Amino acid sequence: MIMTLVAMLSMTTAFAEGENTNAVNNVEAYKMDINMDQLSKTLNLGIDQREAVENIHHVFNTEITYAAKYGNNDRDAMVKRAIDTDVKRMRAVLNNDQMRTYLILLNTTLNNRGLNK
Repeated sequence: MIMTLVAMLSMTTAFAEGENTNAVNNVEAYKMDINMDQLSKTLNLGIDQREAVENIHHVFNTEITYAAKYGNNDRDAMVKRAIDTDVKRMRAVLNNDQMRTYLILLNTTLNNRGLNK
């Protein structure tokens, strides 16, 4: 009987650790920290553009991180809204070539993190 109790506690603990790991990995996927120097260089941003892109990305990162704390249904809608808003704001700052490159980078990042559905 004691062995059964120990086995049950061990399985419960292992299961709980797996849940915590999945939650942490899930939240980590929503962190959109980027190297702004590298992005600026890749997009060939001017000084004013860089400042605007930094501000837009900061808002996007905050919205995505906030979305990670919600349930799947709400989270998916919040992520989609954050992406749509980010693209709309970036389109106002970047020229066509820069925007094309930015969209490639954004889509690649979202796909790699499993956020693009």
